[in-house]
Amino acid sequence: MNEWINEKVLPPVLKFVNTKAITALRNGMLYTMPFTIVGSIFLLLANFPLKSFANWVTDSGLAVYFNQAYGASFAIMSIFAVIGIAYSYVKTEGFEGLPAGMISLVVFILFMSSEITDVDSGVTIGNIINKDWTAGKGMITAIIVGLIVGWVYSWFLRHDIRIKLPEAVPENVANSFTALIPAAALITGAMFVYIFFDKVFKTTFFDFIYEVLQSPLQGVTDSLGGALVLGFLVPLFWFFGVHGSTIVGGIMGPILQANSLENTDILKSGKELTVANGGHIVTQQFLDQFLTVTGAGMTLGLVVYMVFFAKSAQFKQLGRLSIGPAVFNINEPITFATPIVMNPIMAIPFILTPVVSSVITYFALYTGLVPLFTAVQVPWTTPPIISGLLVGGWQAALLQVFVLTLGFFIYLPFARKMDAINYAQETNQPITEEVLEEIEAEA
Repeated sequence: MNEWINEKVLPPVLKFVNTKAITALRNGMLYTMPFTIVGSIFLLLANFPLKSFANWVTDSGLAVYFNQAYGASFAIMSIFAVIGIAYSYVKTEGFEGLPAGMISLVVFILFMSSEITDVDSGVTIGNIINKDWTAGKGMITAIIVGLIVGWVYSWFLRHDIRIKLPEAVPENVANSFTALIPAAALITGAMFVYIFFDKVFKTTFFDFIYEVLQSPLQGVTDSLGGALVLGFLVPLFWFFGVHGSTIVGGIMGPILQANSLENTDILKSGKELTVANGGHIVTQQFLDQFLTVTGAGMTLGLVVYMVFFAKSAQFKQLGRLSIGPAVFNINEPITFATPIVMNPIMAIPFILTPVVSSVITYFALYTGLVPLFTAVQVPWTTPPIISGLLVGGWQAALLQVFVLTLGFFIYLPFARKMDAINYAQETNQPITEEVLEEIEAEA
């Protein structure tokens, strides 16, 4: 089986993961991380889950300033993404990436209508950058623009279609002239695309992509099926030794972020954040705090077994070494040393635990037992319970306690079996079913 997986399954998976587009998307989205986390802090302060504190923030007038800071960081996430993706693509090709990132920003803004009409008064205001499109709603457009600009810019440089200056010219000046021809071609081409959508479809590229592509993708993701797929794919990739959290997060992250930001927009519009009002269930917090909390596979239950109940020296020592990192959502020691990678016995609870958690969490949010998540996010190393409290109040923290406790019992029979195998090896006993049953009974 291992030979078949290594020869037939892993090569196409790794080939896809390492394509230039996926690599650029994954690396480019990482540039948004500092701003999403810092912006989340201000969003949390402006909408704190403790009512008395939230009222004080509003009455004191601080909420306006907290929202201003959020609007200048998290709320322009698509701008960071479009620059980062194009930059990363060109950098991967071996060229200076910053000019491509700046060109992609120009194209991104060019595709956006510079006018907005007030719904109540009917007055049209021009010469603006519409921040409705700089957050989650513009994320798919940012990905498309970043990848296309990165590819086209690299094509020009690979074919040496650029202005060359003598070597004595400073590098930053030379790079500016290098970008002139591809910038002219890309911006001119983007202008014709804008004209085409304006004249033919009476809309913008942003509106077209949002209606035709992004909304359906968000709808598919924001379903029980989408939740199950997320819960299944991350540990599945890890079972093959591939970083599933990075792959799934890199591809699905933009959609999940868009869901989170739309939830925040619902709150800001004065409506209650509910499913009935269009709120999204499956968001970035859904993935981070309930499918990969304590690491892919939600392995805290396995670590607890190792620390308190293991019989083999290997499991006892591994548990002691892993309990600290596990609290901060780092579980590579467990994944590779148990091992879980390429281990069919441990693959079952490793995949089953987040899948079960996805179902429970989905219905907890759907029924209103736990409030829907806004765009508030915490660093990925934030310990469970604390992270749940910050992103969803005491209800989310309690739900984390429940799914992690359930995870312990899902892991228990499989952990006992692996522990018995290790103990039999350590005591030079034959690994037979009778011996393993006897060891398990003594544990």
